[in-house]
Amino acid sequence: MRIARLCCALLLSGLAFAAQAKMVHKPVEWTQDGTRFHSVLVYDDAVTAKRPGLVMVPNWYGVNDLALKKAEGIAGKDYVILVTDMYGEKVRPTNDDQAMAAVKVLYGDRALMRTRVNLALDQLKAQAKDAPIDLSKLAAIGFCFGGSAVLDLARSGADIAAVVSFHGGLQTDDPALAKQIKARVLVMNGADDKGTMPDADKFMDEMRGSKADWQFVVLGNTVHCFTETDQHKPGCAYDERAAQRSYRMMQDWLHGAFTGTP
Repeated sequence: MRIARLCCALLLSGLAFAAQAKMVHKPVEWTQDGTRFHSVLVYDDAVTAKRPGLVMVPNWYGVNDLALKKAEGIAGKDYVILVTDMYGEKVRPTNDDQAMAAVKVLYGDRALMRTRVNLALDQLKAQAKDAPIDLSKLAAIGFCFGGSAVLDLARSGADIAAVVSFHGGLQTDDPALAKQIKARVLVMNGADDKGTMPDADKFMDEMRGSKADWQFVVLGNTVHCFTETDQHKPGCAYDERAAQRSYRMMQDWLHGAFTGTP
């Protein structure tokens, strides 16, 4: 009987711990030039050990429930992720027209894009006083528009280990900036992505002008948006096979960058 009570107590204790452990969504806010930004820090508080910190820039819809869900899946017990607001808290697109208007501002002013994504990196670093972030292991990942943003973070010379772009825009306003890249750069785009692949050759020429460790991966039979689970349009569609492959490549790339291995 005593053994049964003890087993029951241990079970209840374990359930209580499991109930307390959860994926944290911590608001992170800052102001730049009069614009207030609202980002979200995502991590699993069941793990107390410090882990790598990632700036994550979502697709052109910005910080929303789908972006946070994606961040949870990537973070797991492995990363602390800052889901980054690049527009300002008053800009939350709900359709393609609104999203196009939001990104047009930043595509039209790449210096501003670089300033905002660098500020997000600074804010991620600042969270290390409360969140389990290993400041020696920092990187950035981005999707669609977010891929453009994190590539610009790399081009700015940010002192981070790696940058990973998923179906991101490849254009730059200044190819010479590639000489400043310190991060390892992994770029993954669909072979049939009509929005980004026309720029692939220029992008690779740009990267050849850098000393960066970089890799450009073309995913066959894949269009734009291949990691976006809500997209099922011609030319912009979720592809589970491509998504899972790209996430595995991301994991390997980040591990190599953080450990200094090939």
